[in-house]
Amino acid sequence: MRVLITGAKGQLGTDLLDAFGGRLPAAGSAVFAGDHLVSTHEVLGCDLEDFSLTDANATMEFVTSYRPDLIIHGAAYTAVDRAESEPDLAMAVNRDGTANVVAAARAVDAKVLAISTDYVFDGSGTRPYLPSDEPNPISVYGSTKLAGELACGEETTIVRTSWVAGFHGANIVKTILRLASDGTAMTFVDDQFGCPTLAADLAVALVRLAERPPGGILHATNFGPTTWFELARRVVTTAGFDPDLVTPIATADRLPAPPASRPMYSVLDGDALLAAGVGPLPKWEDSLDRLVRLLVA
Repeated sequence: MRVLITGAKGQLGTDLLDAFGGRLPAAGSAVFAGDHLVSTHEVLGCDLEDFSLTDANATMEFVTSYRPDLIIHGAAYTAVDRAESEPDLAMAVNRDGTANVVAAARAVDAKVLAISTDYVFDGSGTRPYLPSDEPNPISVYGSTKLAGELACGEETTIVRTSWVAGFHGANIVKTILRLASDGTAMTFVDDQFGCPTLAADLAVALVRLAERPPGGILHATNFGPTTWFELARRVVTTAGFDPDLVTPIATADRLPAPPASRPMYSVLDGDALLAAGVGPLPKWEDSLDRLVRLLVA
């Protein structure tokens, strides 16, 4: 296939370029133990310097000139807190930009696999969210990502994920390691539950998913729920730092409170991904340990 990846310089996009090029991402992956990636795809990555997603004509021109068979649409406005003060920009990128990509894909008869988020849910549930559950975002970011989903149409495969961290780009794992190396004390909420996802694992899973017929919504995360406190404590411990650098705090006690509300429970159910013959993704602890050891090596 000719594959076009938007947001190719991000942490997931970089791993996607490797995975679709037949190379294991830098952080490795245990998604398909004993399996190997094929290298028959022709892959092109694009990012902001190539064209603006909010420019429909530029998007159409870029896509029709390359004529991909598949577009992995990972580019997005992801500044959750800043989106509260930039709602128009966030909507322009996440809704209108997605609509532009989908329209260009249809012009060349390309499949689209769009990446979305657990933030489309309000977090009031007590069981893992199914793809069929009714979204109800409680932040501008979540609302714009849901609007992007609605702009995709039935022929687009939507993959929701959560708490992504990888070897490339900026992410919470790297921030924790930097603070721990300086001996800085940290507090993390211990009452928000979700599923961490290693970018390398997700990238390899998306390669497999790309071979399936398009359409539908799936959830793809590493296995098992946790809290931000538990995640931070494991990062610090695995890296060999003092785990007491990390202490728990309740969301209600965070001062000042962040501008954007977060879902308190956004664990995603991955059974639909398994039914599609992809995965399962490894336990989050195993993948996080692997990433941390690479980052501190």
